[in-house]
This record gives sequence, C-alpha cells and structure tokens, in this order.
Amino acid sequence: MSLVQPYLKLRKDLAQRDRSLREKVVSLEEAVSFVRDGDSVGIGGSTMSRTPMGLIWALIRAKRKELSCSRCIISSDGDLLYGSCASDHIVTSWFSQGILWGVSKVMRHFVETGKARYDEWSHLAMGMRFRAGAMGVPFIPIRSMLGSGVVGQRPEAKEIDCPYTGEKLLLVPALNPDVALIHVQRCDAYGNAQIDGLQFMDIDLAMAANKVILTTERIVSNDQIRRAPDQTKIPFFAVDAVVELPFGCAPHECYGVYEPMMRHMEFYVGLVNKDPVAGMKEYLDKYVYGPKSWTGFLELIGMEEVLEASRAGVSIYDA
Repeated sequence: MSLVQPYLKLRKDLAQRDRSLREKVVSLEEAVSFVRDGDSVGIGGSTMSRTPMGLIWALIRAKRKELSCSRCIISSDGDLLYGSCASDHIVTSWFSQGILWGVSKVMRHFVETGKARYDEWSHLAMGMRFRAGAMGVPFIPIRSMLGSGVVGQRPEAKEIDCPYTGEKLLLVPALNPDVALIHVQRCDAYGNAQIDGLQFMDIDLAMAANKVILTTERIVSNDQIRRAPDQTKIPFFAVDAVVELPFGCAPHECYGVYEPMMRHMEFYVGLVNKDPVAGMKEYLDKYVYGPKSWTGFLELIGMEEVLEASRAGVSIYDA
C-alpha cells in the first residue's frame, strides 16, 4: 500500500501537466530554474553519447544541491555532479569517465568516503525501470540481474514466481524522475524532437518524467519537423522547455554533428585521476565557474578542437 498510494499521486500529477501546443523556447539559465534542490533528475543519452552537458554545466553553476540523478550509463557528467556536490546520489549501471579510462576515481572517492551514494543496477534493469515509468505502472518483471551479484545489492528488486509459468522473475520499480534532461539534434519551438542515431532510453525517459527540458543543436520550423514525422521521437506534449544550444554535449559527442573532443577529455581525466579532489576543483573553477557563458566554455576547450570534432562528426554522412 505504501508503494501504490504515492504512485497513484504521481500519475495524477502527470495527468495535470500542461500539454498544450505552445512555444517553449527559453535561455539555458531559465531552463535550470525547472530543477529544484532535492529533485530526482533523469539524464538522457548514454556514456559519452548525447549527454546534456550544457544543462549539467548550468545546474552546477546555479548551485543546485542534493539532486538524485539516474542514467543508463554515466560518464564524466557523473564526476562533475559529484565533484560539485550538485548530486549526492547517482543511480546507474556503470560509472566510468569513458570506456578508455575505466572506473571513475572521482566516483570511488565520493562513495568510499561516504560523501555520496551510488546505486548500481544492470544495464537492462535501468532501461526497464524507465520503461515502467513511461508505461505508468509501478514495476516491471525482468530476468536481467537474476543469478548475478547485483541483485543482492538491490533490496528494492523483488523475486517472484511467475503466476503463469512458475519461473523465477525479478520485479524492478519504475523510475519517474521529477525532471529529465535530454539533448537532441533538432526540434521545433514546441518541443517536437528528432533524434538521429541510437535513441538509448530517451523516449521512455521523456514519457516517465514529470518535466522535460530539451537542449538542441538547432531549432527548426514546425514545417520541417512535419516533413519527416517518422523521425520525431519525443512529442511536444512531453516537453516543458527548449534551449537552442549548439555543441550542447561538449566535450562528449552528438551523433552526426560532432565527435568527442578527445584531447580535452584526456586532459580532464589526467587532472582528476591524479587527484580526484584537487583536480576536480581546478577543473570546475576554470571550465564551469570561470566562463561567462556556454560559448566561453567552448572557447576554453579551443575552437580548433571543436571544429575538428565537428568535421569528424558530419563525415559519417559522407562515408
């Protein structure tokens, strides 16, 4: 009963959202006002792909605190959220600065010293938890995690005997974030968003969250959106705010637009792996708190590297 009642309230709150067709374009600073201290925040993309880094950058600058963040696979965005103390709780299936650099030393420092909490699930379980949230059900049955050591770490997951087959199944609770942060290649001013390449769990995340903030490489006309309706993955009625933010995933990648900015990532990893505390403070001071705008952050990365990443990103269409 204690689980059902809050979930019924959640569904009621979702049903009362303003789903009207209206322009939702705001500034980056205005967008983060949708996120309050203590909110649960779902992060779109996966690993270093389509990470809404601009929104995370702005949240840190706005001094948000005690955020509980969830993402299918988290990368250096998790480092920044922990290191800035914007988040004290991260839910994911894998926490690394990227495949090249292994387990995050920043995460290890914060978790092992008790400064932050890390809840590990399997890859599929994370996705299915967002799927349950999007479906409007409080849990979903899966086989993933059964027989693994992960299931023993997650008392929230419940083993049952299937009432139809008698087989063992695992029930995992739905994830319904207060706010979802998602970056897309393009959308219109109403929030109809088109995603190229892998969608990860972003569609389910958008439908599961109470509020959705989109950053986009470019805002296009509704006429252009209508010319390719099959590419519209997130509909306007799920979206609350739209921010036009070119290179909004930097230094991560956005499929078909730019590749990861690897020299900057190598610099970052070297800095924080040498000293997770002092290195993170140095990075935050220079690259997050220092610039006056997102453009200023890109200038610090270096326009040569930004343009190289852009040329490499668009070359996928020339192959």
